[in-house]
Amino acid sequence: MKKRNMKVLALLMTVTMAGTMLAGCGDSGSTSSSSTGGTTASSSGTADASSASEEDTTAASSSTADASSEDTTGSDDVVGELPRNETLYFAGQQWGTVNDYNPMSANSNNAMVLAQGDASRVLVYETLYMWNPLDAKMYPLLADGDPVWNDARTEITVKIKADAKWNDGTPVTAKDVAATYHAHVDNNSSTGAEMKNYIADIVAEDDSTAVFKLVTDDSGKAVNPVLAERYLPMLYILQENYLNTVAERNNNDPEAIKLDKMEDLVSSGPYKKYFDNDQNVVLIRDDNYWGQADSMWGKLPVPKYISHPIFKDNAAATTAFQNGDVDVAQVFITDLQKLWLEQDLPISTYIDEAPYQLCMTMPTLFFNTEVEGLDQVAVRKAIAMAVDYDQVISSAMSGQSPTFADVPRSVMNPTDGEQALVDQDALKEYQWSNADIEGAKKLLDDAGIVDTDGDGIREYNGKNLSYKAECPTGWSDWNATLEIVAAAGKNIGINIETYFPEAANYNTDYSTGNFEITMQSGPGTSVANPYMRCRFFMSSDYNALEVNYSGNFGHYQNDRVDEILAAIPQETDDAKLKDYYTELSKIMLEDCPCVPLMYRPQVFHEVNESVWTNYPQKDDGTNVPPMDCTDGYGVAALYNLELVDG
Repeated sequence: MKKRNMKVLALLMTVTMAGTMLAGCGDSGSTSSSSTGGTTASSSGTADASSASEEDTTAASSSTADASSEDTTGSDDVVGELPRNETLYFAGQQWGTVNDYNPMSANSNNAMVLAQGDASRVLVYETLYMWNPLDAKMYPLLADGDPVWNDARTEITVKIKADAKWNDGTPVTAKDVAATYHAHVDNNSSTGAEMKNYIADIVAEDDSTAVFKLVTDDSGKAVNPVLAERYLPMLYILQENYLNTVAERNNNDPEAIKLDKMEDLVSSGPYKKYFDNDQNVVLIRDDNYWGQADSMWGKLPVPKYISHPIFKDNAAATTAFQNGDVDVAQVFITDLQKLWLEQDLPISTYIDEAPYQLCMTMPTLFFNTEVEGLDQVAVRKAIAMAVDYDQVISSAMSGQSPTFADVPRSVMNPTDGEQALVDQDALKEYQWSNADIEGAKKLLDDAGIVDTDGDGIREYNGKNLSYKAECPTGWSDWNATLEIVAAAGKNIGINIETYFPEAANYNTDYSTGNFEITMQSGPGTSVANPYMRCRFFMSSDYNALEVNYSGNFGHYQNDRVDEILAAIPQETDDAKLKDYYTELSKIMLEDCPCVPLMYRPQVFHEVNESVWTNYPQKDDGTNVPPMDCTDGYGVAALYNLELVDG
């Protein structure tokens, strides 16, 4: 019997569910910080609001937030309860009060509605396509069929589904797609500022045909087809008429438009705004949702309400999850398998055994190559070789990552789609064994980097090799990882001290190059990856930036890397792409400008099956990814849910 069935049976025998939590009334509007986790750095200019929290969430004694919502009217002035058998409760995504519902805003703090990234959250606003990391494919949402490239790869044509409707009953058209592009670009939103570098225009040829015209260079080639295509499953499509309304009430002032709360939003998704305050965010199903047409899902999502109580911290969220007051959790829980193995709770993960989650990102050690000593390949590689990665995975990650013996290092994440793009056999000679202390010592000795004064620390140019390795305080799994890195340094005669500043200081340090060794987590899975991840690891495009949140934080420079990164977007031959990605992996393993430390979920996906069941699981035949039932093609999970009691 699968663990899911065993746990649900145990729960039905032993667990009585708590009711819904009380709600307070109030007006949304105050600004609050978002997730305590490490926001994935991205060249898109838009933070991925689904990025996982790094905080340890083992504490079980903290109380949950006082949170719930209204049942009948959706008014902010009414206090009521949500029917438990119609409500799917979330944790780990929304932190603090919603600021607005505006996709052009730079400060929405509205994670359940506005998470526009590589696999955008599509509960309220919708994209043309949905990304599925399981098979590395885009699935049509508002679009009708696959995107079509012209022969020169300078244009992408997308058809719009005839059934697609806005929640005011009017059709979604290609004019809405074009208007969305122009609103972002004309108002200089962060999305528009980045998008216009790759997409010169979006033109509505007719009501159902949108043509993406890419930015081209002097030779007529598209500047970057890969980064242009990325917007197909990423960009929220907005209604032209509503955008005109917003522009008019703000006197066409771009800054005012970006500050508009858009609480009267018109959207196309299966849910719409119902209630939000400083204790809860609630969405209600639109029972007129166009997606119940045969051309899309053919039915409505099962839960009527989506509710995200706003917890004071991850410990409180985890407690609510363990108690069954939360159904879907996006939090890191140390030794989460103990929740079902020892506590017999009805909690499931995507995979029955370790690593339990679908790992798609790679928290990575970056060396500042402009710091003396770290500018030497031998020093960087020796540190990389000496690290006990098995200990990182077993203790810091409590087994929630494949080992590098299972999935050897490369520029690829562990998903089947990406692993098929690299020749691991060709990389075998460049891999190092786990915690290879003697090999690291020999590498340093051969480079003449030795301890000449007997203090136990090697010198380079007469100075001790002594560095700080930093990540934010409170990110306990990352903190533990850097302690293991520091121990590795000590074992080979390099003094590495850990430094755990507040997150704001850490962000300033890595983005301005004010660090020696730092830790960051890059792009996960998307239509633009692994290309974007390779840029994140090694592209010199970022080296001239005064403030850099995008990647290659240590200012590594390699002309061959830049040549390959320039060639990949123009290449369509799979064999040649595999050669390129294999060569980039070889360079990363040889030069070690950065070192992946573990594999990690793009989003954590844990579910409590005390009320709802039939969530995605590996090999269940549904092809639905574990993306919190909200992101990209992961939203398909909402159509498969069943109540435990039938």
